[in-house]
Amino acid sequence: MSNDTTNTAATDRSAAPNAGLLSGLRVVESSAFVAAPLGGMTLAQMGAEVIRVDTVGGGLDFHRWPVNDQGNSFFWNGLNKGKKSVVADLRSPEGRELVVALATADGPGNGIFLSNFPAAGWLSDDRLRANRDDLIYVNIIGNPDGTTAVDYTVNPSSGFALATGPIGYDRPTNHVLPAWDITTGMHAALAVVGAERQRLREGRGAFITISLADIAMAMVANLGYLAQAQMTTAERTSTGNDLYGAFGRDFPTADGRRIMVVAISLRQWQSLVDATGIGTHLAGIEAALDVDLTQEGDRFEARDMIAAYVGPWVAKRTLAEVGAAFDEHGVCWGPYQTFRQLATDDWRCSTQNPLFHQLHQPGIGDVLVPSSPILDQTAGPIPPAPAPLLGQHTVEVLADVLGMSNKEIGTLLDRGIIADADTSQQS
Repeated sequence: MSNDTTNTAATDRSAAPNAGLLSGLRVVESSAFVAAPLGGMTLAQMGAEVIRVDTVGGGLDFHRWPVNDQGNSFFWNGLNKGKKSVVADLRSPEGRELVVALATADGPGNGIFLSNFPAAGWLSDDRLRANRDDLIYVNIIGNPDGTTAVDYTVNPSSGFALATGPIGYDRPTNHVLPAWDITTGMHAALAVVGAERQRLREGRGAFITISLADIAMAMVANLGYLAQAQMTTAERTSTGNDLYGAFGRDFPTADGRRIMVVAISLRQWQSLVDATGIGTHLAGIEAALDVDLTQEGDRFEARDMIAAYVGPWVAKRTLAEVGAAFDEHGVCWGPYQTFRQLATDDWRCSTQNPLFHQLHQPGIGDVLVPSSPILDQTAGPIPPAPAPLLGQHTVEVLADVLGMSNKEIGTLLDRGIIADADTSQQS
């Protein structure tokens, strides 16, 4: 892990700020939890105007953990950066009609709706498409048959939980990272871009469903695990922190830290050999196990004997000493660290990295906020924006998108059909 903090992307530019690759798109999002909000935020951070619509008081995820002492959700604020917030009473016919009108508004950049709520009733494709036949509707579902599933139920069935965990451990191990939610969110953003390109080319819209389970099962197949199960008798079992199919293992350092070392390519392998000085032992390992350590699969077979030499070398040195030696030789490695250590010790999660900016998030405080990891090196980065207050843009959006008058908006506010930041519940 290199500690070179040179900020090559922070070059001074006198040109106008980058409006973003998706400038001109307006996406209406009605969502909760991870996949759909992440899809919308991905589009927003690339320049699209994303309007998140929530019910009065906030949606299902408005107070989701982790939260601060005041109950404000770090989770919600993290997944809604750069969006506009509109609040309407989604239990009322008038509130629902406002959402339909926003999702199907006229104009070439409008008519894009992203949701992970059931596409039925007032949110059905037929209902929305009746207002605009070239609507782009991206709907995230659980199982492909429409039944309920979330990341934490899909992952156990994917096979990964039984291939994760300590060697010999007979219980499944779930991962903390909601990987399928994240991948589904990325697919949703890509679906919006692809469908909008099709609409520009052919003049027609699309109703797209993306199943969380389909994303997981497709990836099991894409990575070769499904074919392995079909074509061989091998059963993937947990291998601890070892990298399957090549050499990769975790080791403790002299000062109580722990690192992960990976040697997939031949170059990475040679860098590790040079840094640790274990070259004189390789011929003996090859002869004893009848392997060729220039082959990554053979390095996996010989991982215990390799580790018997790498481990003592690492154990004699502190994390800083290991890092200096590994970086000098170009070894592929990284330290294990807590979220707190990441926030305080890792330059990649600081303003030394052009991805991150110090920003004030209302209700949370001054925090590090990332912009889009898709860095346009030609036009320059798009500065990140904080998550909105709940209902912050209700009045603005209804006036700009639907052309409603101040009197009409005021009446809806008085009746509780909509809410702005002052009237929304900001607990």
